[in-house]
Amino acid sequence: MSRSPVAMKRDNRCRTKVRTGCTTCRIRKVKCDENKPFCHRCVDTGRACDGYRSPFRNFSSQTNTLAHAGGIELGVNLRTIRPIIVEIPQQDIDVLNHYFSTKTMFNVKLSCDEEAREVLQASVTDVHIRNAVSSLKALREDLETSEDGIASVARQTARYKYGLQQYSISLAGLASSLTSPGSNGLKSALLCCQVFISIEQLQGNFAAMVQHIIRGLRIMREYRARPHLVERSKLVPAHHDQLPLLDVFVIKLFAAPCKFAEFCTTTDLSGRMMSSVYISFHQKAAGSHDFRMLAPDMRTELTKIAASTLEFLGNVSQVKSVGSALRLLSVKAALLESLKSWLINLELVQKEASPPGPEMLSVSFMRLFHLILKVVLLGALNPLPCHHTELQTEDERLQRVANNVSERIKAYGPCKGIKRCPRK
Repeated sequence: MSRSPVAMKRDNRCRTKVRTGCTTCRIRKVKCDENKPFCHRCVDTGRACDGYRSPFRNFSSQTNTLAHAGGIELGVNLRTIRPIIVEIPQQDIDVLNHYFSTKTMFNVKLSCDEEAREVLQASVTDVHIRNAVSSLKALREDLETSEDGIASVARQTARYKYGLQQYSISLAGLASSLTSPGSNGLKSALLCCQVFISIEQLQGNFAAMVQHIIRGLRIMREYRARPHLVERSKLVPAHHDQLPLLDVFVIKLFAAPCKFAEFCTTTDLSGRMMSSVYISFHQKAAGSHDFRMLAPDMRTELTKIAASTLEFLGNVSQVKSVGSALRLLSVKAALLESLKSWLINLELVQKEASPPGPEMLSVSFMRLFHLILKVVLLGALNPLPCHHTELQTEDERLQRVANNVSERIKAYGPCKGIKRCPRK
């Protein structure tokens, strides 16, 4: 017996509204199977599947509930032409580029447009990347809209909870997919790693941030993101599918200008600890030998080495012959020597001019940057057996410095606010 139109209409009203799925199914108000890049429901019925929405839809200002925060969806239209070519709006690229580092909250420009475009293109069909981007967006917007720039560790807003939830989902899903990684799994891992680094940096958790950096660089080396030499006589090509260059992304993050405020403690005439203050690197120090005047010069020199390292990595990616690779080895050796000289100079300057007390956080951040450059260079082109041991040693040293930075930032207070705690 056929159902009456009234009964069918009543049943339709009782159904849950479609809040996910492809654009076509949402318009038709039917449940989407959410297959990527085109859902089976559309394909099987001969319809054009118009794809999924972008992670950069703004939160509604009308509600702060977690349920509503969970409604962030993807919004980049896909055409029905294969292979898939996704046009990412420049505005979305600019937003993600801005979110990659908290330095941009001080009007610092970050040159990671290509990295942002690659992440957004992959997020259209990769749920792990999509969750990671949604997490970064939620946590960054929560920080920017918080009073005095203080993150929601104590307040636990809906947006903050949603950001952590999406981060956890992305981490768990990625770990599961990497049990037997293929080309897509490796690409997903490295792109997620980029976003994870930004998420941990935003929260001031540099220990976890460096863990992601170390693991990501290991994936790049193990699966040949670039060509490398074997016993100086054979050039092994890069992975057949171009893998994301995580090392370039990380170097760009650290090389971006840092409008940093140093946390210092003052004392009264009796030597008792008094209020804590910030001293900007750009403020003129009282004494001509004050380390705060010399630190910017040390950072400038390190940034120059970083620029040369990026140029070197670009040449390694394009190397085609053993002869060219051998010539690049001399460039690599010179860069490692430059890093060695820089560290010697840093220790000398710090010994002569550093203020009493714990090492300035600015110096610890420079040490992080220095060690990252060294690890990247050691693993490039020819990871010889002797370099494997040195890489492990430098990885451990890098992690110790990051752990120290995280602990010192936590000591400033429970907040992760950019107005109270330094950001790198």
